[in-house]
Amino acid sequence: MNYIHDTIAHLKQTSPAQCEFYQAVEEVLESLEPILENSADYQKNAIIQRLVEPERQIMFRVPWVDDDGNIHVNKGYRIEFNSSLGPYKGGLRFHPSVNASIIKFLGFEQIFKNALTGLPIGGGKGGANFDPKGRSDSEIMRFCQSFINELYRHIGPTTDVPAGDIGVGAREIGYMFGQYKRLTGRYDGAFTGKSLLWGGSLARKEATGYGAVYFANYMLQDNDDSLKGKRCLVSGAGNVAIYAMEKLYQLEATPITCSDSSGTLYHESGIDVALVKKLKEGARESLAVYLETHSDAKYIACADYPSDGHAVWRFVADAAFPCATQNELTEADARTLISNGCILVCEGANMPSTKEAVDVLLAAKIAYGPGKAANAGGVATSQLEMAQNASMQMWTFEEVDTKLQQIMKNIFDTASNTAAEFDQPGNLVLGANIAAFRRVADAMIEQGVV
Repeated sequence: MNYIHDTIAHLKQTSPAQCEFYQAVEEVLESLEPILENSADYQKNAIIQRLVEPERQIMFRVPWVDDDGNIHVNKGYRIEFNSSLGPYKGGLRFHPSVNASIIKFLGFEQIFKNALTGLPIGGGKGGANFDPKGRSDSEIMRFCQSFINELYRHIGPTTDVPAGDIGVGAREIGYMFGQYKRLTGRYDGAFTGKSLLWGGSLARKEATGYGAVYFANYMLQDNDDSLKGKRCLVSGAGNVAIYAMEKLYQLEATPITCSDSSGTLYHESGIDVALVKKLKEGARESLAVYLETHSDAKYIACADYPSDGHAVWRFVADAAFPCATQNELTEADARTLISNGCILVCEGANMPSTKEAVDVLLAAKIAYGPGKAANAGGVATSQLEMAQNASMQMWTFEEVDTKLQQIMKNIFDTASNTAAEFDQPGNLVLGANIAAFRRVADAMIEQGVV
């Protein structure tokens, strides 16, 4: 379709060398062809041309001093992508790989993810090319304070509400909120993912992992099946992976892998989630240390990974949950999963499967839950935290978890019903993209050319 092709070509000219961003845009726009062909209004109002350009892009330097008195300078970002449905909402990522392309792809995905929740939140994302690994608490505090010295003027409870992401947990959110409060003199809901001591929500830490597993179970239930008894591959060892594994056990499934930046852990009898929590949330140790307690487990170092993919996907299992980072599941990985009898792939991370891998999964017609639908539980629960802050209440874990389950069911039903409406039953990529696009695009038309 020339309209889509021309938009992508123009984007590559005006935003050069942003491959991850192009990948996210192409995946969405190509799946929108059925709705764009039949709606002159979307073309007349230049919706996709406006949608792929952020409303605001903020880039700034972040100078800070380490414990030895050395000065460092990192680059900070906040991409406020689309506010047609509500204040910008999306996490902050602190990782050496962060650049404009990564943040823009994450922000673009966030528009659709947030729209699918049905909640009043727009899409945004941010972060810095700062590596918190190996840094002291004092160094991380100084970095966070410097980061907020610029960002504070762009955020607020009805404007832009950041949360955590890779490298940003409750510690970092605490330091950033403290500096925000100091600079603004306000104690408000400008961040989510806060400590329970001062405005956080129960179940927020668990929400993305729990939500992905709920979504996977809804996919299987739609085919008169469930996760009970399934052996599952999980990548990652952060919040998403840890709580996905925890929920898998609760639903009587067995996670047998997880991974970190150094390698992959395989435990045939089932991952000891309590130990992984201790290693990653407490001691911040490598998963290799797991073998000191469980000698029957196996650890594959990154240097020993297959040349065409990731070791975590090369074990026999019924289901796979990519919960680490973008493009971690390759075409070769997808083909291996299918040949090993995998019946479900459900994404806990953002765009963890390459385009080629997605094509293989869709062609195989296995249950495939794209990240923007399957991992929306985290941002949905962030909005529930915003609601609690605004009303000065704190809901129980059970209340939040019940709302989370219903939101994930609504997302699945919306994506599934939309796919069927466009004669592609089971294609949740198309269903999620069209359903989210329609909600955002219609709001943009009603609000005029802004």
